[in-house]
Amino acid sequence: MTKKALVVGVNYYSKVSPLYGCVNDASRVGALLEFHADGSRNFEVKQICSTDTNNAISKKQLKDNIAQLFSDTGDIALLYFAGHGHFDVTGGYICSSDVDSEGNDGVSLAEIMVLANKSKIANKVIILDSCHGGIAGASALNDSIAEINDGVTILTASTKDQYALESGGGGVFTNLLVNALTGAAANLVGDVSPGSIYAHIDQSLGAWSEQRPVFKTNVKRFISLRKVQPPLLTTELRRINEFFPSPGYHFPLDPTYEPARNGSDDMSIPSPDPLKTPIFKILQNFNRVGLVVPLEAEHMYYAAMGSKSVKLTALGEHYRSLAALGRI
Repeated sequence: MTKKALVVGVNYYSKVSPLYGCVNDASRVGALLEFHADGSRNFEVKQICSTDTNNAISKKQLKDNIAQLFSDTGDIALLYFAGHGHFDVTGGYICSSDVDSEGNDGVSLAEIMVLANKSKIANKVIILDSCHGGIAGASALNDSIAEINDGVTILTASTKDQYALESGGGGVFTNLLVNALTGAAANLVGDVSPGSIYAHIDQSLGAWSEQRPVFKTNVKRFISLRKVQPPLLTTELRRINEFFPSPGYHFPLDPTYEPARNGSDDMSIPSPDPLKTPIFKILQNFNRVGLVVPLEAEHMYYAAMGSKSVKLTALGEHYRSLAALGRI
């Protein structure tokens, strides 16, 4: 799979106020995108960062690199930008080091969207940790309408009217993005998608935050941006439809499933069955990640010792269906 990422962080500005956490943010994001959690190669990452006048990023340099990112063909092209953003009646901009005091001589988001929309790369992902980034993808005549072609996804730190906040030496948005890529937004097979990243950031900020992330997409299915260690072994997860062969099925337990006796010497309790206790361990793992709940018992232990049953949650039914279709 051909995956490339352009990661940009701009701290240095010659005519407007400098920033302090953008280069560090870009470095963290680039490092995570370059490799999956197991150390295998993920994106081919190109980082361009500006900390002072010696490595200032010009508008031409920034625009040329973005054009190169979306050129040719491939599977995924991802743009991450951390730096100043600008918005006025003419549209939105990301700011290179040489912008003037207004900021509207930066790289136009409309131009970036033309490059992404016309790109032959299958999936284009644009992530902006900059003020006013939510204008990206908006129609030139009506910014309440998004104009994005098939395969394009946009995730921004804030709406067109908001600033992107900083905390602890980095962007609030990027801190949550890093958490998401590290695994906080992964599904049960370890995939981190743009949609799950947005959900994680949105929920983490809460409804009353001064900063609202924006998510726009036109895709047939979500792609995985990074693989992390899943909370369950895939071989275990695939057995879910073995234990629950039909929707709504209740899996019956009895004391022979539970290996522990908690000091009980009651001889009427049958001994653990070595064929059943491994199954019960998997069911306990399912319970820990919200796939299974016990019926008429507070805990899995009491369900087994009381010969009760367990059932799938709505999430469990989803993964049961995936396993039955061979999609895990």
